[in-house]
Amino acid sequence: MTSSYQRLSSPLSLDASHEAFERTKRSVGGGVSSGMRAATKPHPLFVNRAAGAHVWDLDGAEFIDYVMAWGPSIVGHSHPHVVEAVMEVIPRMQMVGMGHTLEYEAAELVLEAVPGAERLLWTNSGTEAVQIALRLARAGTGRSKVLKFTRSYHGWHDSVYASMGADHTAEKAMRSTAGQSLNAIRDLVVTEYNSISEAERILGEARERDIAAVLIDPIMSNAGLIPPAPGYLERLRELCDEHGVVLIFDQVIAGFRIARGGVTERYGVTPDLSTFGKAIAGGFSQSAVVGKAALIDQVQHGVSHAGTYNGNPVALAAVKATQEILAEPGVYDRLEDVSAYFQSGVQSVFDRLPYRPTSRRVGSFATFVPQSDGAAVAAPADIWDRITAGTLARGVAFLPTGKIFLSTEHTRADVDRTVDVLGEVVDGLVGNASSL
Repeated sequence: MTSSYQRLSSPLSLDASHEAFERTKRSVGGGVSSGMRAATKPHPLFVNRAAGAHVWDLDGAEFIDYVMAWGPSIVGHSHPHVVEAVMEVIPRMQMVGMGHTLEYEAAELVLEAVPGAERLLWTNSGTEAVQIALRLARAGTGRSKVLKFTRSYHGWHDSVYASMGADHTAEKAMRSTAGQSLNAIRDLVVTEYNSISEAERILGEARERDIAAVLIDPIMSNAGLIPPAPGYLERLRELCDEHGVVLIFDQVIAGFRIARGGVTERYGVTPDLSTFGKAIAGGFSQSAVVGKAALIDQVQHGVSHAGTYNGNPVALAAVKATQEILAEPGVYDRLEDVSAYFQSGVQSVFDRLPYRPTSRRVGSFATFVPQSDGAAVAAPADIWDRITAGTLARGVAFLPTGKIFLSTEHTRADVDRTVDVLGEVVDGLVGNASSL
């Protein structure tokens, strides 16, 4: 690959970000507004401008961005159409707590995009959307318990943040953070993802076990990006229909990123409810519960759905604009092309390492896998930290978790530059045997 960027002669200092992080720690707990951001090596990057697929730090240094706001910025940062839509609304109204036309204008575009969707509810975060979906499922079935999957993340709320460790395989949920109420997770039943036999065993007793819903991230977005095994989602759909259980797809990360119609378009299985967030609004705070009218319309008949910030007109202007961009012909073809080009390029660099790291990818969402099956050499536990610290110092920003997000604004030139930078870092690791 030939890069249009000039090769850096020396790493960036990142001094201003370090100073900002140290100052932030004196007023903000942990120095970050969301805990995992602190895991960025050598420290979080502080930015003051973002446009397209790039961000600029406090010193004005430019970075190719694969963080993309941890997933929301699918149309890039500061997309002109999104900014224009938001700026048209802001002088007219901000928070009003009343009806406005953007509520249905944005909703109609989302429902048009998602196969089988009949109605939605607006809310503000993925965590909130999951809680609403579970309430709807419990009300619709008259049951209480929820089947979730080991290592699957559905937000930080006590009632679902459980059994996150790879060794948490028992049916009984295990808490995953200090300060978590044990009472909150007693309604969870936990099983292994992609095990049809276990799903059949547990859901076969759904009525006796009081199971209201299956809550599943169909591609295990936060647990290594593992696609569903052939027939798995289809069998879950059959089991839920047979035993009167609500099937909920958590598409907060996957939605609008792996396909415009999300998991249903990609895998052909329609849930009863889905939660969407992140990419739904192109960088603004917004989420939704989408699905069957019979379940969602329960909010008219005794199910409470509240939230002062629900249906914020500024955020819904962003939703409408983002959905308009994503509906343009060829958008997902171009997104798939640059994402596949990225995966191929970085793999050519990873192949230089003895443990042969790789990546998994579905659409514009990828994740780093430290070691290929059968590799003779074990990967260091901190290999991704070493790689990302090196790339950050050379103008390429990745997430500390290993997740990688591309956008409609990433170009092949961005990818070429990324491959060059990654090559410099990996060659340095190879040249320093003690690093391996």
